[in-house]
Amino acid sequence: MDRKLKRGDRLVVASHNPGKVQEIQELLAPCGVDAVSAGELGLPEPEETGTTFAANSQLKALAAAEASGLPAIADDSGLEVDALGGAPGIYSARWAGKSKDFCFAMMRVHNALEQEGALTPGARRANFTCALTLAWPDGAGDTFEGKVFGTLVWPLKGTRGFGYDPMFLPDGAIETFGQMDPDTKHAISHRAKAFEQFVAACLEK
Repeated sequence: MDRKLKRGDRLVVASHNPGKVQEIQELLAPCGVDAVSAGELGLPEPEETGTTFAANSQLKALAAAEASGLPAIADDSGLEVDALGGAPGIYSARWAGKSKDFCFAMMRVHNALEQEGALTPGARRANFTCALTLAWPDGAGDTFEGKVFGTLVWPLKGTRGFGYDPMFLPDGAIETFGQMDPDTKHAISHRAKAFEQFVAACLEK
């Protein structure tokens, strides 16, 4: 798509997750784009009926763009655990329940791994996937995908980040995402990898 975002343009971050909104706003900050969250605009949260990360990110971005009349960016991301057949995957947030208690969700993952006999680091391989979509009010859009691979640890380490970050140790790192400072995480995360593609394709140089 030839259309580009320019410095000073207003962009909706189509998420009601405060941690995700903050992370996307931090990634957008150097781009000079005025990012406002869907929650701040009072936009409804659409039901995520897609069967892939890409489908859900497209659904959320298009809904926010059409409702606001502004370009919108949305991501759908989650943890995929090899020993659990890729679960929780697109249901990563739902594993945290209605209260969005990710300590509970991480315990669910840990218990499921123990039930599978996945007790060694080699048996606890996982990746985070992020599908990032930029959508325009007329329905046009682009989607980009990033992944980061690593191992799940227990007990949890760190209180930074959000979601499953305290149990995810990226390959080559000595700290979990829950221990890393934001700049370090942004340099290697699944969201940062998708975001790099978005910047290259969708932001005016």
